[in-house]
Amino acid sequence: QVHLVESGGGSVQAGGSLRLSCTASGRTYSSYAMGWFRQAPGKEREFVAAITWIGGITYYADSVKGRFTISRDVAKNTLYLQMNSLKPEDTAVYYCAARAGVSIPALLLLPHEYDYWGQGTQVTVSS
Repeated sequence: QVHLVESGGGSVQAGGSLRLSCTASGRTYSSYAMGWFRQAPGKEREFVAAITWIGGITYYADSVKGRFTISRDVAKNTLYLQMNSLKPEDTAVYYCAARAGVSIPALLLLPHEYDYWGQGTQVTVSS
């Protein structure tokens, strides 16, 4: 079992920045991919970004490309999401997720592709 804990959410004005963190613990795998999803009230959970743990290959949703950056610190078992130029439509609960095994980030766009999930952290962007 992999345990994921997100942190770093909060409230910010439009144009501001936040950095989310997700620390993984528990069972380890030789290779896996991790991603960020978000879910706004009344909407489905949507893909934000994904990264391979080995190699750091990334993939982004068009809505965040150029504004958000996904990265990882292998030594700290921590995933990050740097969010810049935030917009009110970025308001949501943000979740990190992990998928065991070798994967192509561009194919990991749906929640059911992932094996483990964090509890989520709220991001609120005011206009």
